[in-house]
Amino acid sequence: MRRSAVSLSVLACAVLALSACKRTETPADAAPPAAAAAASAPAATGDAAVAANDNLNAVLWMQRAQEYRAITEQTYRAAADHLDKALKEPNWDALVPDERGNAAKGLKPAVVLDVDETVLDNSPYQARLVRDGKEYDELSWDQWVAEKKAKAIPGVVDFAKAANAKGVTLLYISNRAVHLKDATLANLREQGLPVADDSVFLGLGTVVDGCEQAGSEKNCRRRLAGQKYRVLMQFGDQLGDFVEVTANTNDGRDALLQQYHDWFGERWWMLPNPTYGGFEPAQFNNDYSQSRQARHDAKRAALDYAP
Repeated sequence: MRRSAVSLSVLACAVLALSACKRTETPADAAPPAAAAAASAPAATGDAAVAANDNLNAVLWMQRAQEYRAITEQTYRAAADHLDKALKEPNWDALVPDERGNAAKGLKPAVVLDVDETVLDNSPYQARLVRDGKEYDELSWDQWVAEKKAKAIPGVVDFAKAANAKGVTLLYISNRAVHLKDATLANLREQGLPVADDSVFLGLGTVVDGCEQAGSEKNCRRRLAGQKYRVLMQFGDQLGDFVEVTANTNDGRDALLQQYHDWFGERWWMLPNPTYGGFEPAQFNNDYSQSRQARHDAKRAALDYAP
């Protein structure tokens, strides 16, 4: 997913919706250390130099750490082991009650997957931001999606094929904008992901009658999925991929995790994403109008030094 939108205020929603259009969250920006920058990237100075380094280790970990691949593979393997149980229990449902507007029993089974950093790996796009000392923007993101070069997250293809073989429909609820549907579905198919038809992609901008979406929150699209399917599982890399985040603050996010703690590892499956997400703007009041230096300072101030 990408940065989850919040409904703290009209301004906050607008800011997060902007930052989440293509993926549910805006990726954090980063640049190489000073020694490497001279050889591999345009030199960053002043304000940009500080913030540009924030994401280097996170992107490097996703691309080079064997531990990252182990985590994603074990997550999808464990989820596959729960599929038969979910299918056999007629009342099993992975939508929260507030987002289930009709009875789930008897509906066709489906699993809901976020796309970015849940099914497709966009770390090369973020690596370019690291290299160039830039931040996420809609134009460069659209261009990346159009390249259709994102690889499948380790473990997801085996899980998706196993689910598909059991008659489970794969639904892709993404904060990639609806105009990116064709490129996204082509990328998914090329990576071996089952795509039943165009209707399984519910991107940002999907209109759901009778439901008003707050920013880039996915609650309306989950409701739409629930009208036709019994949702066995949900997969994502952000809290907003599973339930609406109404207060994107540390306390608000802690409360959501506590409320749905027992859902993870059975109905909900979280994938690791250290590169961007709702956790980041929660440290600077969801205010992207602040300078990169100010955002960087706020994140440093949020660290626990165990005094």
